[in-house]
Amino acid sequence: MSFESELSQGQFCIPECTVCKKIVWPDSDFCNHCFGPVSLKKGDFKGKIIEFSRQNEEYFCVVEFEGVVKVIAKISEIPKINQIVKISKCGISNGNHFFYVN
Repeated sequence: MSFESELSQGQFCIPECTVCKKIVWPDSDFCNHCFGPVSLKKGDFKGKIIEFSRQNEEYFCVVEFEGVVKVIAKISEIPKINQIVKISKCGISNGNHFFYVN
């Protein structure tokens, strides 16, 4: 399974090299460090908010997972820098990735 196929099913995974164990981001079939094959780690990952913004009444934040993977996500409450969050919903809509955290 690929990152995008898992995401399209609402599952957030983190791509990791099977050889050197480095996180591969952006997602790729091969490690950008050692060229080893990449597999997807599944789990209930916790991330840290590193930036946020508000547009109208909606909040958006940049969340960092595993110190490497960064995604832009919507959050329903007023976010705080360094706040720990988890992905509550994710997927692909009209060809665009989306993430919600809480």
